[in-house]
Amino acid sequence: MKYSYFFLLLAFWSIFSAAGQDSNKKPNILFILADDAGYADFGFQGSTQMKTPNLDKLAAQGMKFTQAYTTAAVCGPSRAGLYTGKYQQRFGYEENNVPGYMSYSSALLGEDMGLPLDQVTVAEHMRKLGYNTGLIGKWHQGNADRYHPTKRGFNYFYGLRGGSRSYYALDDYHRSVQPENKLEFGFRNFQEPTEYLTKALADNAVEFIHRQQGPFFLMLSLTAVHTPMDAEPEDLAKFQHLPPRRQTLAAMTLAMDREIGKVLEALDKSGVADNTLVVFTNDNGAPSDTNAGNNFPLSGTKANHLEGGIRVPLIMRWPRLISANTVYEFPVSFLDFLPTFVKMGGGSIETLGEIDGVALTDFILGKLSERPHKTLFWKKENRAAIRDGDWKLLRFPDRPAELYNLSDDVSENHNLAMEYPNRVRQLYKKLFEWETSLERPLWQLERKYEGLAMERMDKFRHHEKQ
Repeated sequence: MKYSYFFLLLAFWSIFSAAGQDSNKKPNILFILADDAGYADFGFQGSTQMKTPNLDKLAAQGMKFTQAYTTAAVCGPSRAGLYTGKYQQRFGYEENNVPGYMSYSSALLGEDMGLPLDQVTVAEHMRKLGYNTGLIGKWHQGNADRYHPTKRGFNYFYGLRGGSRSYYALDDYHRSVQPENKLEFGFRNFQEPTEYLTKALADNAVEFIHRQQGPFFLMLSLTAVHTPMDAEPEDLAKFQHLPPRRQTLAAMTLAMDREIGKVLEALDKSGVADNTLVVFTNDNGAPSDTNAGNNFPLSGTKANHLEGGIRVPLIMRWPRLISANTVYEFPVSFLDFLPTFVKMGGGSIETLGEIDGVALTDFILGKLSERPHKTLFWKKENRAAIRDGDWKLLRFPDRPAELYNLSDDVSENHNLAMEYPNRVRQLYKKLFEWETSLERPLWQLERKYEGLAMERMDKFRHHEKQ
């Protein structure tokens, strides 16, 4: 009887010990990044036209952020800020690196443009913490071999080095003129997809998840819904009631949601969903002129610093710690992902050096009640913006600065610059002081594109609910 009692105690001890060990396991991180999606173009953001049941479910299972910001209004720089936890202008990455569109006065051109090699990426940090790191999809941080994801902290890569490509296999011509957009396995193993690209990327992510034995950090960096506007015929057929361009966008969005659902299902089947932080967000606002995206109720679009260019949807789900159906309403930034992930992985924030992001863990769990950021900055050539508390100043190259109070004017309809000239001067000075800490841009687009960006901002400044 004594022995039976002893073995019973031993059994209970083993169960509780195993449970304790499981609770201390490092969480997996699945980071899903959409491309050029509209702020309003998801069901969980209020759209009645776009069908996103899997992302809507994800939002209901976790926390939705109402004031999430990228570090830039275009995709290359916003990713550089995400990967480094720093304002990318600190190391000269202010503009997209697109061969053939750059000013010849740039310090770097062609394949020399890329995330500087002295910058440490979030993947490098996570790998040091024992994570198996993977990037599936879009890189856009340099086309040359020395900038390759597998040389910047990712153990695994399947995707494209460039910024956008067809959703179907490239023909010989496009493979020759867009070598950076060829689909690549690992390093220099090129093979074009045999299926719709969004599906190919998601299928690869599913396989990656099922292979894992320890903690993993996976970035699923989708090209959807960036141009070209390629959609599957069966998805298009579901949206014939919409105008043609919105029809294509809705079809691409549905395909993206469906494939994300398969990736989330893989977490369930692998038994790791409860210990996996899932993040879903988008790299910048929608370019309404090219993909018919809708940024309602925000003003502006991709490539400008109005809210519609820099504020994006953000969901975090981690069943172990984040309560379902919760909302976080203070501003957060792409800068914060790196320190947040490092802290979750057991690393020390103090070892990260001079970064601009903050670890969000204690904020989203309610341990800290203040704002993670009092002030945020954006800059591209002469255009810039500063958000200080709820006040936001925008500086333009072709008109006077504008001032808004976002607490009651998220659509930036009421310019208060004339009413508060002292605040304009104060924020102008604070913005300039930040700018004096930055490096000169290593490359820039031809100047004509600055003019086109202003035209886009004016043409698509206002959006209607759809």
